[in-house]
Amino acid sequence: MAPERFRGMQLQEEFDAYDGCDALLSAKQKFLTERSRIIEIVAAKDIIFALSRSGLCAAFDRVTNKRVAFLNSSPDEVIRSMLYNKYNDSLITVSLYSSDSYRSLNCRATPLECVRRNELDAGFPIFESESLKWPGFVEFDSVNGKALIYAAQEGIYKVFDLANYSFLYSIQAANVHDIKISQGFMLVIYDRMPSYVSLKILSIADGKPIKSFKHSLQPNKRVVFMEHFNEKLLVKQEGENIQILDVRSSELIEISATKFVNPQALVVLYGRNLFLISRNRTATVWNFQGELVTSFEDHLLWHDNVWSANDIYITKDEGRIISYCKSEAVEDDGTVTPIGSINMSDIMTGKCIAKIAANNPTISIAPCRNGCNKRSSVSCTPPEALKDVTAVFYDEDRNEIYTGNKHGLLHLWSNSSGFIFRKL
Repeated sequence: MAPERFRGMQLQEEFDAYDGCDALLSAKQKFLTERSRIIEIVAAKDIIFALSRSGLCAAFDRVTNKRVAFLNSSPDEVIRSMLYNKYNDSLITVSLYSSDSYRSLNCRATPLECVRRNELDAGFPIFESESLKWPGFVEFDSVNGKALIYAAQEGIYKVFDLANYSFLYSIQAANVHDIKISQGFMLVIYDRMPSYVSLKILSIADGKPIKSFKHSLQPNKRVVFMEHFNEKLLVKQEGENIQILDVRSSELIEISATKFVNPQALVVLYGRNLFLISRNRTATVWNFQGELVTSFEDHLLWHDNVWSANDIYITKDEGRIISYCKSEAVEDDGTVTPIGSINMSDIMTGKCIAKIAANNPTISIAPCRNGCNKRSSVSCTPPEALKDVTAVFYDEDRNEIYTGNKHGLLHLWSNSSGFIFRKL
């Protein structure tokens, strides 16, 4: 993916996730109309979805640049998360309902073409027979095309196929502390014993066991994280070295605790056999031999202790990372003020290849694509659009970056003047 794709980005469009939502909602659900931050952005097939913290989800057609639907199917629905299901071109929403006192999760799938036509009645409930009352949950794994459900009332985990939502197999939850999903595998972590933890690796395809083993732990020391990536198991205890165990060969590699401080977030780059961590606003890339691969330049993350899949975007080829970062502006009196920027960096070299910065005088509002004098729908300046960003998404087909802010506004940045990049 050429760095030139990211250079010269301009502010193209502005979408308001709350415009017109009053007509959808009843007076009882007035809290949904109160502006809140965008927490998640998803784009697929020229439709942009923006989910706010309050539970309102709006869909915009990128061809017409108009809102086409609110995904809230009823006035008492609060949407908590969403997923583009690439296996059948639909949007899955996970919701709570006031009629149920917000006690149970409800999943719904709506074909994208039906969203575009605002035919939300064509959507249908999925996993309807499952009880998802707290502490039950549903976890979607887009890489493997699976959904993992924990039915707390039954004490059982169930795995479903995302292509047709059919049931595949179940796992008894007795003594199970957690289940971690990685590419092709699941790691079942059982309740900890003082000096060890029992683990089982299952095939994600059919749930058949591949290996069972015990991993030794230091007694009375908290497990900071335990993650499984293909044949590697990463274990970190408080105050201890991080351990990288090859579960097939039993080879153990340790990284010094002084060298590898407890991460606040960790993302695996499966295609490159690397993992990316963040701590104290910085990101680094490591390999499974315990070696530091990349330290990023000019990539100081804006948010200190909040880093999720919605704060950054990693390109599909795992070559670039796009994040909301801190830049600096020098005022007339010489004071330095932190301002926000969207930074695009090369994951293997750590170099900042492009950025959308509020203090860059070349950043402007792009003119209307058909040559008219109207400057799209943007009602703010680029520096204002870069303030209080709460979610970032990159549409790789359209070569567009979308940012959401704390006011429920969505901003579109592009250098393509409407030209769509398609993979051949």
